[in-house]
Amino acid sequence: MFVIRTFLTRMAVALVAVTAAVSFGATAASAASPDDITWSVTPADASGADNRGVIEQEIDPGASRADFLAVRNLSRTEVTFALSAADGYYTDKGRFNMLPSDKESVDAGLWIDLPDSVTVGPNGTVVVPFTTTVPEGAIPGDHAAGIAASVSSTGTDAGGSQVGVESRVGFRVMTRVTGDIVPSYSVSGVESGYDLSWNPFRPGSANTSFTVENTGNASLLVTGVTTIGTGSAAFPAEGAPRQELLPGESRSFTAEVADVWPTFFVPGSIDLAPTATDLGGGAVEVAPQSADASLWALPVPQLLVLLGILLIIAALFWRRRRFSAALDRAREEGRLAANGPADVALADVSPAATGAGPVRAEAADAPPAEGRR
Repeated sequence: MFVIRTFLTRMAVALVAVTAAVSFGATAASAASPDDITWSVTPADASGADNRGVIEQEIDPGASRADFLAVRNLSRTEVTFALSAADGYYTDKGRFNMLPSDKESVDAGLWIDLPDSVTVGPNGTVVVPFTTTVPEGAIPGDHAAGIAASVSSTGTDAGGSQVGVESRVGFRVMTRVTGDIVPSYSVSGVESGYDLSWNPFRPGSANTSFTVENTGNASLLVTGVTTIGTGSAAFPAEGAPRQELLPGESRSFTAEVADVWPTFFVPGSIDLAPTATDLGGGAVEVAPQSADASLWALPVPQLLVLLGILLIIAALFWRRRRFSAALDRAREEGRLAANGPADVALADVSPAATGAGPVRAEAADAPPAEGRR
């Protein structure tokens, strides 16, 4: 179910609906006008509201299908509700909406035929029949529309101007036209960025944005995983709305990946695994697809730490060399101091210094002096 509250353009006399905001859920929705009118609109059978939150139907081109809706007036006064159908779409946040009343439908919103209005008594419920007719030549696949009951009222804005308000409550109608169902999609606009952590002992994070376009004819539920370096993140994130794409729709996604270490070139990929189902809930095969999401990340803090370590090592090495050189000089000076005086004393020794006279050499075979005449 969804609730549509439309704020209109300012006017002097008449009320003209121009925009709409939508929310939806699985149960009956309600909205309150400035006159405290409250109501709900749900799928129904001929006897009253049933347990369907969404009408899903499969129809051949050129064929019709009859169904019902129930309008319940939860107010204390009788109310006449305007009934309308319009093309449906998903917002950027993945929520279903239907075109506002000033926008013309071009697809499934034109296929639904229902009364222009219904009057419901206080605390009463009225079942309204409607018919969906698929034109000949309609494209096979999924087509979305919404059916709503609305009331119009007036109000005054902060500037004192008169404002018209159209409040709508309705539900989604999904029509699958029979034929070949071909799920397909494309990925484009991949951009990855890195958020550095200045703590060199902690990894940073990466942000990857990309666009997925439904190029087939079946609704796709987009799911996947983004992996960057040592980190990964699933999308949609846990607790986030389902991301469904109707045929022809595209949506941009951003995945935040934590625990990514900067390693200059960081490999990354976007691994998509969308799913599609038939109206019975059975799975329709959709081929997985991957897109490159690598990025460059300069490890500045780690490089600074490494530079500091190298400087410390260089300083220690230089200091060691200076110490070794000084030690070598000291050893050389000590050696010279120890050996130098002894060499000088030996060099100065002479016969005179020892007190000995000159040495006279005589031939060994010379006769004794006494034997001469």
